[in-house]
Amino acid sequence: MDFKENNDDPSPEASYLSSVEDLETSCWGCGSHLILSSYAPIFKCGWCGAITNQNSRKNENKGFWWRCLRDRCFVCILIAFMLFVICAGVWAAFPVVFSVSNFWGIFHSIIAVILSVATLSTFSLAAFRSAGAPPIIPWGNYSVVGKGGLDNYTYCQYCSKPKSPRAHHCSTCRMCILDMDHHCPFIGNCVGAANHRSFIAFLISAVIGTTYVSVMAAYTGLHIWPSVKYNSLDLVRRSSNGFAFSAVKEVVLAFLRSAVFLSARGLVLVYLFMASVSVEIGLCVLLWQQLCYIYEGHTYLSHLSSQGREVVRERDCQNLVRFFACPYPSFLYLPRFRNCRKARKKRTF
Repeated sequence: MDFKENNDDPSPEASYLSSVEDLETSCWGCGSHLILSSYAPIFKCGWCGAITNQNSRKNENKGFWWRCLRDRCFVCILIAFMLFVICAGVWAAFPVVFSVSNFWGIFHSIIAVILSVATLSTFSLAAFRSAGAPPIIPWGNYSVVGKGGLDNYTYCQYCSKPKSPRAHHCSTCRMCILDMDHHCPFIGNCVGAANHRSFIAFLISAVIGTTYVSVMAAYTGLHIWPSVKYNSLDLVRRSSNGFAFSAVKEVVLAFLRSAVFLSARGLVLVYLFMASVSVEIGLCVLLWQQLCYIYEGHTYLSHLSSQGREVVRERDCQNLVRFFACPYPSFLYLPRFRNCRKARKKRTF
């Protein structure tokens, strides 16, 4: 019995070897063998710079189908709303505009077509274009990964491939998105490096379009509004006595009483005015927030991750210029901007 017990007790050499085996692990980026302390579940490889988290868990399938159904419903509702605004506005407002003047009717028809095409095309680009996948890079083998080749890269357990520091995995799209800003259910897609500019262009065109709809609805609505009946002498007497609030109240009540006799075209114009104003306010807030993040050099997710810690970001209008600039912007050919570009290239080299 004692002999068995003595044989069961591990020797110091065996306990050392077992502890070494427990602490030995491999880097997912380059395959290097590493010996770590037991209290370091997250480590960074000294060769390739890849970061490994041994405590990561998968929970991507939780609520996936509900999010997909929600996004599809929001996209269908938004497309139906835009088509309704376009068709209802043409039916309700343009006969009144053409009755005033054929020139202004043709002019506003051209503006309506331009705004409709711009809004629908930018929405389609933002909704149905890929948000931007990270580039495919070699990994997993020491011979193909150079020193620092995967610096600050992490391993995505869902995509089973490296994830760059600028990428974020979206559980709804089931892929990593480069420079991900947020997942927008109204376009059914993420807002990332590939479609962020299209998303901002959609917001700008939608704000201009809703403003145009509200102005045209108010203008044509006043032309077909039933006659307002009120006592003008009573209004003059009240305004002269300082009862301005009572006079305004009398006018508003007179307009509401006359609204009972509105036609179907007038009711549609009232709805278009109220809906366009409410949507315009929400879009203006979202557009201002997005432009502020771009001005600060952030995305929405990077702004959230930088809260509570000091992150040095250059706040400059050049961030907006770089964001909206085309591949060959015309202002770069001006002397001032051309000299600035040459000086920037010299500093980089």
